Amino acid sequence: MSGFAHFCCQLVLISSLFGTPVSKSSMAESRYFPNPYPPTLQGERAKILDDSKNQLSEEYIANSKRTVQNLLKVLDAEEKRSLDWGDVSVYTGVCGYVLLYIHLSDVLEDDSYIQKALPLIEKAITKIKGRRVSFVCGDPGPLTLGAILYHRLNMKSQVPACIEGVKKMKRDILNPKSDVPDEILYGRAGYLYALLLIQKEIGKAEIDDTLVRSVVSAILDSGRALALKERRSVPLMYQWHEKHYIGAAHGIIGILFMLLQAKEHLTSAELHELVKPTIDYIAKLQFPSGNLPSSLSNESDRLIHWCHGAPGAVFLFAKAYQVFNEKSYLEHALKAGESIWERGLLKKGYGLCHGSSGNGYALLYLYQVTGDSEMLYRAAQFGRWCQDYGKHGCRTPDRPMSLFEGLAGNIHFLADIANPKNAKFPAFVL
Repeated sequence: MSGFAHFCCQLVLISSLFGTPVSKSSMAESRYFPNPYPPTLQGERAKILDDSKNQLSEEYIANSKRTVQNLLKVLDAEEKRSLDWGDVSVYTGVCGYVLLYIHLSDVLEDDSYIQKALPLIEKAITKIKGRRVSFVCGDPGPLTLGAILYHRLNMKSQVPACIEGVKKMKRDILNPKSDVPDEILYGRAGYLYALLLIQKEIGKAEIDDTLVRSVVSAILDSGRALALKERRSVPLMYQWHEKHYIGAAHGIIGILFMLLQAKEHLTSAELHELVKPTIDYIAKLQFPSGNLPSSLSNESDRLIHWCHGAPGAVFLFAKAYQVFNEKSYLEHALKAGESIWERGLLKKGYGLCHGSSGNGYALLYLYQVTGDSEMLYRAAQFGRWCQDYGKHGCRTPDRPMSLFEGLAGNIHFLADIANPKNAKFPAFVL
């Protein structure tokens, strides 16, 4: 096949994957597709689970792996054709591919993906702009991933510069008068994730615990200051762009979840007198459906995305259950999971941030916390939906190949679901 003919075939495949964009009028009717799958294990159990081992069936795993390979061919073709060096973020840019390739090298046990990531990260680091301080949307993303890659490739002389670049950003993070927010995508909680990831992947000696502690303190101080200023009955309060968001991306849920993952850096008093009462406050906001509002000023039961609504709440409540060992938190998490099962196959697409793969990760997290095979079954059914990427008439995202909006995130989820006990929502779960 000639190069031009191969390119044309790839364009046809890409077109078929994304299908026809949904009109705004049809999107307004409903934000989700009716869930077509049986709600329990009955009927399709044999196709999904291996009862003898309480794990996914060999057939299911084989289908998922085959889909990953097919979708990677599309991603490779598009990456070569239209890579945008104006965006090197993890969220929608080049470093989303880097994170995916590092992940694939682990789950597929194939070091060629590390080599694939290396030239991307080397150039990405030269493109950072020195403006944003979070892992997902700022400089810490490329720098942290660079440090991890260089460490894995034994390029030890290049690791310190990357880590030092992350450390230098602490000035604005720790300044209470700076305009740095506290949330995941652009703020202190996103910076905290970068520090914790470096400690986990390279070693605690690379990031001193005193720096981690100082960032935790800055997040707590900011939350207390706003709560006092607004005379709230809750000990911690946060806002982004003067709006009190609740969800994982910009809101209180994401901040609290990151603090729980850094709990060894909190005192017992901070954990029980600041963080826990704030989680309890969020729990009271849960709708009868299991979903949560997107902000304190928006009481509508609409959005079921990782960024806004029940999926982020699953992570927070399930983690709170593990930390505090209170069954009520698990009940809140399971209730949020029910809303995801009912309304989580989204017309917005298959992405991690506001799509079906991100919602599937929330169901996987419930399985990891509970060990319940029914949760594994439900996550796997979301995986089946994502295996049929582009065949449902979803809206085409602005960055259709990216990690958090598009194909790369879907691949990340499908690669993870083959080993569900170790699956982790990228750039969020450590």
